[in-house]
Amino acid sequence: MNLGFLTNLTLLANTGGPQRTLFEEIAMRWEAGQWGMYPIAVCGVIAISIMAERGIVLFGKASINKDGFLRGLKKHIYAGDLDKAINYVAGQKSTPLTNVIKAGLMNVPRGQEEVQAALDEASLRETPKLEARTGYLAMLGNAAMLAGLLGTVSGLISCFEAVANVNPADKATILANGISEAMNCTGFGLLTAIPALVAFSVLMGRTQHLINDINETSVSVLNLIITNRDKFKNLNIPTSSGHGEE
Repeated sequence: MNLGFLTNLTLLANTGGPQRTLFEEIAMRWEAGQWGMYPIAVCGVIAISIMAERGIVLFGKASINKDGFLRGLKKHIYAGDLDKAINYVAGQKSTPLTNVIKAGLMNVPRGQEEVQAALDEASLRETPKLEARTGYLAMLGNAAMLAGLLGTVSGLISCFEAVANVNPADKATILANGISEAMNCTGFGLLTAIPALVAFSVLMGRTQHLINDINETSVSVLNLIITNRDKFKNLNIPTSSGHGEE
């Protein structure tokens, strides 16, 4: 395999590779990789789309300063003003965290158990939105590596057929093409798989961080509501765990 790689580099050098632009180099290597490049390219395009979309959601749309948000909410809860607490949450950027807390606050008049149930239900609704599609990156990374391996095997088969069956005058050309196909498919497969797997790890870590924030903030807000429920004004907050009467 090392000898084939060196042979391929020699052939590229002899054809004036260093004078080619980046796009010309990519086009040349794409053509050299033959049919094996297409499944790798499909995996790469889908992976890039998922990485871009998940990056925007997890690091942008779903991100919020948890500590600052909780500090602002505590002021209204300590003051016993549920309406201002709800308006404060509604005025924040719409994220899974704010949606969960808002659902809990809306059920404060109905009692502790209803608040807990609302928080749990909202968490179950919002968590899949954070986890969506990220898992496909690991599959696409593995698929790209396997597609590259398949192209490598195809190139090696061409080399062995050249040694066994081809006219000696054509062996050098067919061997060079087969080695080029094998190496380019391997290289492009790895170039697609490595970023996809790294992005999978980074995005999964970010997703878990956001889920942990939701769980931690939900518990904190529930405890604040239970501790300060007697301070709320103009509300019939039941002292029992049942539903409030109409």
